[in-house]
Amino acid sequence: MPVTKVELKTELTTDAQSKTYEGLTQQQLIDAYRFMYMSRRVDDREILLKRQQKVFFQISGAGHEALSVAAGLALKPAYDWFYPYYRDRGLCLALGATPYEMLLGAVGAADDPGSGGRQMPSHWAFKHLNVVSQSSCTGTQVLQAVGCAEAGRYFSRFPNSVKKVEGDYREFKDVMFRGDEVVYVSLGDGTTSQGEFWESMNAAAMLKLPLLVCVQDNDYAISVPVEAQTAGGNISKLVANFPNFHFDEFDGTDVIASFAALHRAIDHIRSGQGPAFLHGHVTRPYSHSLSDDEKLYRSAAELKEELARDPLAKHRRFLLQENILDEAGVHAIEKEVDRGIQDAADRALVAPLPKLESITDWVYSPDLDPQSPAFDRQPDRQPATAKQGTDEVAKKAATPKTMADLINHTLRDEMRRDERILIFGEDVADCSREEYLTKKMVKGKGGVFKLTHGLQMDFGPDRVFNSPLAEASIVGRAVGMATRGLKPVVEIQFFDYIWPAMMQLRNELSVMRWRSSNAFSCPLVVRVAIGGYLTGGAVYHSQCGESMFTHTPGLRVVFPSNAQDAAGLLRTAIRCDDPVLFLEHKRLYRETFGRAPYPGTDFMVPFGKARIVHPGDDLTVITYGAVVPRALQAINKLERDHGVHAELVDLRSLSPYDWDSIKASVGKTSRVLVAYEDCLSFGYGAEIAARIADELFESLDAPVRRVAATDTFVAYQPLLEDEILPQPEDIYKAMLALTEY
Repeated sequence: MPVTKVELKTELTTDAQSKTYEGLTQQQLIDAYRFMYMSRRVDDREILLKRQQKVFFQISGAGHEALSVAAGLALKPAYDWFYPYYRDRGLCLALGATPYEMLLGAVGAADDPGSGGRQMPSHWAFKHLNVVSQSSCTGTQVLQAVGCAEAGRYFSRFPNSVKKVEGDYREFKDVMFRGDEVVYVSLGDGTTSQGEFWESMNAAAMLKLPLLVCVQDNDYAISVPVEAQTAGGNISKLVANFPNFHFDEFDGTDVIASFAALHRAIDHIRSGQGPAFLHGHVTRPYSHSLSDDEKLYRSAAELKEELARDPLAKHRRFLLQENILDEAGVHAIEKEVDRGIQDAADRALVAPLPKLESITDWVYSPDLDPQSPAFDRQPDRQPATAKQGTDEVAKKAATPKTMADLINHTLRDEMRRDERILIFGEDVADCSREEYLTKKMVKGKGGVFKLTHGLQMDFGPDRVFNSPLAEASIVGRAVGMATRGLKPVVEIQFFDYIWPAMMQLRNELSVMRWRSSNAFSCPLVVRVAIGGYLTGGAVYHSQCGESMFTHTPGLRVVFPSNAQDAAGLLRTAIRCDDPVLFLEHKRLYRETFGRAPYPGTDFMVPFGKARIVHPGDDLTVITYGAVVPRALQAINKLERDHGVHAELVDLRSLSPYDWDSIKASVGKTSRVLVAYEDCLSFGYGAEIAARIADELFESLDAPVRRVAATDTFVAYQPLLEDEILPQPEDIYKAMLALTEY
């Protein structure tokens, strides 16, 4: 609904009309009341519609309007970036969103700009305003805001990186940055209990980021009061020693006090001095949501006190007392807003609903398919001189390299090609104290497995750097960066420690595109060292668990078994337009099996395309990762001992996977064994086995068999580890039993 000015009282002098309040003009104060009243009345309309069972959920911004609207007036839409939370209705209205757009979200209409009916109401997303899609998970947005701020700084330092390039994800990522942009992120006081909040504060302080953290403290996290959430009952006292921050605590029910605090914070940030932390004390006159009844845990006296601090009534009184408006002027605004909201509600209730067949739209990029022929590039041919040994350079190029070598080489070549690529994680840099490198005091680390060795020395600390030991921080920051258009290639040091990042991986990274109806996306690569067969890896350095992630829509999952495939799949992962979990088996990093010459700077393997490692007609073995060489040993032994010719199918890509190759092989052999390193029960291979039994039953001459790890964790003692994990002998016996069935 457009904002129209209300004329000031005619009896005011020109000097009185020009009076400002902490930088706010009288017209801005009138506009603030309009937005505050509009926010409250949209809440009220949604509550009414919920009681009429015309909408299905309601959560309000009541009591937060003064601070929220002040933020919208102080910051710049489509210039600054916004990571709001569900009580930021006033912010979004002040930035330019309309009641109609919000009510479209409430009814779940197809034209809901936030999600197209996929998210609850008040989960804001307005691409044209730089309001980034928000989820229900408390605190996840703060890490993403950190990454967003990092991205803006990076683009300012590397302006050539913003250029659009055809043929990879950059073709579909518009990049916008400003030299002095602010990234605003808001949260409730309860969210400050989340570890991701503290990780965000740490990162923002260390990097002096242009981040404005705004805590809207209404004293409650649903029914839990602040004193049961926060030691000492005041978050400002707990965060006060973070360096480089500007801090301010103020009355968030007062528009002028809120605007003044925001203005001070924004000046601090835009001048390059670092982040700001604002702590506004607000109210919550309504229950947490319509699913909650605050009278069950708040006394009548407390609720009466809350009512006395209502920011809407407070600002109304101020306008009247200052003679900025009279009663007639206030009523004119309210009447205009009420009419607009009534019209918006009427229109929203008859708006078209999403088509049922649309549910599969936007799970993955609609623009770039990593299964397509565009990602099927053959290796470079090695020069003939390499074979003859006459050209030392060519000979070196033709020398087989390990998986670790080719991953490193691929990362280096892709970083040369694409300036948007950043690499970070625990220990991935050569040395955080860069003077040690420049003075050649150290050789540099480059990861615990040395896969990123030399990259910082080649590309500098802005593009390759160490992160704190905080997996959620690694992935959450990467999500924010990728949303802005960067291509983070981050590393989780061990799969066993990926779980702190699970909220970001499952509820943010994988679903960003789908939940925003393709308005936002975050294509990035998460590299993870995975698996056992290490001799001494034990419980916390040997885990598999890929089925946890192949069960996650929106996330591509690949798992190479050899050096050449690792190079080709990694290049596809980097260039594609979807988030990718790139699993690297630790045992295969430097094994003799699967070594290969570097296949060149454009070699790619499409996702969802299996490789036939060993052809055969008698039996099919389907596997991936470190089980591939073990299955090959078993197949060779079975062929020698019994003349049975088994076909070995290396899936390479787990989501998507190559059903056509599986179907063709099973149709040829009629007997199938699925082998995988994870636990037997509920593992990835169980899905493959179930689908074969379901869809290819008539092709089978024997039951589908599985070989996998025992349903335990991996033990430290090598004899126990060998017993737990599938060995070549286990695969051999299972294949022999199948042939004799």
